[in-house]
Amino acid sequence: MTKELQGIAASDGIAIAKAYMLVQPDLSFTKTTVEDTAAETARFDAAIEASNADLKLIRAKAVESLGEEEAQVFDAHMMILADPEFTGAVKSKIEDDKENAEQALSDVSSMFIATFEAMTDNAYMQERAADVRDVSQRVLSHLLGVQLPNPALIDEEVVVVAHDLTPSDTAQLNKKYVKAFVTDIGGRTAHSAIMARSLEIPAVVGTQDITKSVKNGQLLAVDGLTGQVVVDPDADRQAKFEKEATDYATKKAEWAQLKTASTVTADGKHFDLAANIGTPKDLDGVLANGAEAIGLYRTEFLYMDSAELPSEDDQFEAYKQVVETMNPKPVVVRTMDIGGDKHLPYMPLPEEMNPFLGYRAIRISLDRQEIFRTQLRALLRASAFGKLRIMFPMIATLQEFQAAKKIFTEEKEKLVADGVKISDDIQLGIMIEIPAAAVLADQFAKQVDFFSIGTNDLIQYTMAADRGNEHVSYLYQPYNPSILRLVKHVIDSAHAEGKWVGMCGEAAGDPIMVPLLLGLGLDEYSMSATSILKVRSLMKKLSTEDMKKLADTAINENISNDQNKALVEENVK
Repeated sequence: MTKELQGIAASDGIAIAKAYMLVQPDLSFTKTTVEDTAAETARFDAAIEASNADLKLIRAKAVESLGEEEAQVFDAHMMILADPEFTGAVKSKIEDDKENAEQALSDVSSMFIATFEAMTDNAYMQERAADVRDVSQRVLSHLLGVQLPNPALIDEEVVVVAHDLTPSDTAQLNKKYVKAFVTDIGGRTAHSAIMARSLEIPAVVGTQDITKSVKNGQLLAVDGLTGQVVVDPDADRQAKFEKEATDYATKKAEWAQLKTASTVTADGKHFDLAANIGTPKDLDGVLANGAEAIGLYRTEFLYMDSAELPSEDDQFEAYKQVVETMNPKPVVVRTMDIGGDKHLPYMPLPEEMNPFLGYRAIRISLDRQEIFRTQLRALLRASAFGKLRIMFPMIATLQEFQAAKKIFTEEKEKLVADGVKISDDIQLGIMIEIPAAAVLADQFAKQVDFFSIGTNDLIQYTMAADRGNEHVSYLYQPYNPSILRLVKHVIDSAHAEGKWVGMCGEAAGDPIMVPLLLGLGLDEYSMSATSILKVRSLMKKLSTEDMKKLADTAINENISNDQNKALVEENVK
């Protein structure tokens, strides 16, 4: 039966395909006493064998999509399955205590996990706890006859349906097969949505209950432009979606004509349209969409896609590839922004009531300086291969910037003393995402080389509303006069000191926000690569003088987000 759902349009595009439920199944069980322990042991052996077959297949897929190094984590999982201490302990529980295999596995794995987690002086052994947990869950699923979802194994066209998608889930999606994804929760600024735009996968988030409304294999029609999702569309609905998909493809073809064009407004003013990336793999999309720079290289994905802290050489190779490929176009690299909703299994962070307000980004870098210095050395070495700019995230005070710059300078001097070739033209900037920094932008502008406004966090901190909480999602208001006034102050402060300002939050590619930002004088607009050509087409129609008047009305006369949205819609056709 056809059912319509409305969510938040998170990544442009239209798709029709079968649902693939990326939902963790119920793995609950009841403890029972078994008489035939030989049969129960045989059932456990069969689950081990099936789990091993899973892991071999997953490993092969991981090598194909992520590379040999990342796939090696599954070798550790298979070693656990082959470890007689682990499997032998489970079998002993079955035979001696006459426990069912599920309970015996749970008892033994809990013991192993607790032992590894207690090894606080050995980070490597602590990491094994997560491996045991993952492997035990897989074996348990086979004992219960329940299939675990795995996005890396998808080999047919599907729409992925999930309560939410972690960045690591999203990174495993193969866009050859994954035609779209839909989630219960989230917003346009969630990391899964941002990655979907990088991967050019249509996405709708925040539908509330898609996981309860759809079954595996049901047909879904997804409109990432409007946020509409239709379950089991009839023939007429399918035809409508197919026509809209064709129309969108036609528009994309028109925008593609602008790939090599300069970004110029109707009155001849030039602005830079840059791309946000997470890994060097995103460069294909950057080049295909005619980006004039990389405005944000999110280096944390280097850390998240690794089984351990990436080495200086590993980081150098990744940064060099991006800087060299883009040369002579500039590349703005953000130093590690771990914390908040981005975690590393091998680097446990303290449990916090409000992680977005806690130990994250530059706060970790200044505290764990060995990690920060390694990253800065890799960046400095890569600077010789192109036009590198470095920015520090989550800066709240001038003292934080000064401390980060001091460490940068120390590492630069060491490398120069060692005869390492380094660019003598590396700009150092900061993310403006904390209101305290935005308010003090006139003082920061005297010391930094540039600002990059991170609207995703700036809005959530200014409005005191978690951007991932659907209950307060109405407070994600990029056009609110309070936000626009902060942005104007930052831009004016930078220009007064002869510095430039970019924006790398999602608002930079928002067709409602772009006219307002033009009027405010923003220099660089960095967005998902797939938004660049659409924004370039829009800018060609806009006059900066007209947009100045529009922005003045938005800031000084209007009093709400909705008013400013309507203002742009009425005046920009």
